[in-house]
Amino acid sequence: MILATLEHILTHISFSSISIVITIHLMTLLVHEIIGLRDSSEKGIMATFFSITGLLATRWIYSGHFPLSNLYESLIFLSWSFSIIHMIPKIRNQKNDLSAIIAPSAIFTQGFATSGLSTEMHQSAILVPALQSRWLMMHVSMMLLSYAALLCGSLLSVALLVITFRKNIDIFCKSKNFLIKTFFFGELQYLNEKRSVLKNTSFFSFRNYYKYQLTQRLDYWSYRVISLGFTFLTIGILSGAVWANEAWGSYWNWDPKETWAFITWTIFAIYLHTRTNQSLQGTNSALVASIGFIIIWICYFGINLLGIGLHSYGSFTLTSN
Repeated sequence: MILATLEHILTHISFSSISIVITIHLMTLLVHEIIGLRDSSEKGIMATFFSITGLLATRWIYSGHFPLSNLYESLIFLSWSFSIIHMIPKIRNQKNDLSAIIAPSAIFTQGFATSGLSTEMHQSAILVPALQSRWLMMHVSMMLLSYAALLCGSLLSVALLVITFRKNIDIFCKSKNFLIKTFFFGELQYLNEKRSVLKNTSFFSFRNYYKYQLTQRLDYWSYRVISLGFTFLTIGILSGAVWANEAWGSYWNWDPKETWAFITWTIFAIYLHTRTNQSLQGTNSALVASIGFIIIWICYFGINLLGIGLHSYGSFTLTSN
């Protein structure tokens, strides 16, 4: 009873912490002059990490098995994985651009776990026979860590595409307006426009340089995080194949979950291959990662919604209103 109460308290603390982090991010978008907001956001992510760690440890002790037996527990572990990835730049003392991606991802997964799933799934239960294996921790934890890393990396690629396409649209619109004004107002208007452009050159150069630096950092972290996630995914698929051979007598059964995991692996293998070609880096590789973002959700949620195949124990029902 005490452990169940502690688990309930830690759930609310972690959700409240990540909600505060989201609020801080919104405040920094509106008011840049407030000192210490970024540090508060970092501390909020750390508080969320320790709260979820305590939650998982409590549930592990309470249930007697590693808490990865159903979708609720996997979502909590996924939220914990997001906070782990957030700490990677801090270990290397590098500028952290992941918080703006990780905080919404964590609150989405944890919010859905606590309010979107049936209350029966929140309760710890005895493992089904298929999950009573020493491979449970190895396979499922690697897969969820890979999902978290690949989702973060893909979202960074999406942000890169948005910034790049918006910049191209702005340049196109400005060029179009400039040509129209030149055509209708003649040479005198053209010279005036040219002078004003020259006066504002330094401002636009600074803004373009800032956007360039931002896109470079997004591209850098997207590649690093996706590479990490791809490694976890490879380990997860290989350990799952060994587990499948022990449980079902075959390393690969083309189960829907296995098939989509292979498709996910293939998409991000293509992404990493594009990174080896200098001409395909940037927006081209980011497009592949953006496709991978959709594929991951199909692999993780779509198959569970259908509730078919050998992994049907991961299916779920939503709460009824």
